[in-house]
Amino acid sequence: MRNNTGMMLFILQGLTDDPQLKVLIFIFLFFTYILSIIGNMIIIILTLMDTHLKTPMYFFLRNFSYLEVAFTTSYIPRYLYSLSTGDNTITYNACCAQIFFVILLGATEFFLLATMSYDRYVAICKPLHYITIMNNKVCNQLLLSSWLAGLMIIIPPISLGLQLEFCDYNVIDHFGCDAFPILKIACSDTQFIEKMILIFAVLTLIITLFLVFLSYVYILRTVLKFPSAEQRKKAFSTCSSHMIVVSITYGSCIFIYIKPSAKEGVALNKAVTVLTTSVAPVMNPLIYALRNEQVIQAFKDSAKKIFFLSKQ
Repeated sequence: MRNNTGMMLFILQGLTDDPQLKVLIFIFLFFTYILSIIGNMIIIILTLMDTHLKTPMYFFLRNFSYLEVAFTTSYIPRYLYSLSTGDNTITYNACCAQIFFVILLGATEFFLLATMSYDRYVAICKPLHYITIMNNKVCNQLLLSSWLAGLMIIIPPISLGLQLEFCDYNVIDHFGCDAFPILKIACSDTQFIEKMILIFAVLTLIITLFLVFLSYVYILRTVLKFPSAEQRKKAFSTCSSHMIVVSITYGSCIFIYIKPSAKEGVALNKAVTVLTTSVAPVMNPLIYALRNEQVIQAFKDSAKKIFFLSKQ
């Protein structure tokens, strides 16, 4: 199999062998996936259609929703197919593609969250210059930079990963293709690539977390100088949704990637990956929508228009 990786088949072990538990997992993942698609698509449509949501903040929120849809789609449908058909095999090429897109989309999310924190910094600390600073050109450049940064994170390790050799054992202890479970079954020496993945993960976390932290330090200093308690409350409310999403995203990533070896923590990986690929994409649109009056109002206005047109 070493010289024939392009035709090689991996077997995904999944989460459990219990048939009844598989049914429950299928139902849970199916509904969370549908809810995540619906929730994020609502945000995408509202920010595209509603004139009140044509601001940089909602431009980045819309693109974050795009990422969430793509991220959950890169994992969940494939596992739902395995659960429903019993086919747990995946080709080498499909496995590599899944790893590539999962890491690319995940890394891009971190840089986009840092960009969103910068947007909040400009909005609160430099409100009079907000429109000038965060113009369409700058917003597009920041978005493109987030994607390029994510691409730079994935290319070096995936290039080395494509050179790995695999022997007779081809069972991946996961419900999808993930870097560490793949490294666990490789015949090649994986120490260097493990260290590279760890370094890149730590760098991504440190750089983006530092940018988020720096933005909120300046935001906090500015908000505390506001004379009115109502102004302070309003400023904090515009940032609270972003901070909750940041906490969920960074917390889950630390559990998955920040550990000494690919040989450890695979069981924990699977549990956390289920949450990050199914529950988090459902939570994020709810967090942004339920804590944002403009989004709620835009949803009500759109619902009224649809209801009015349907009556006609």
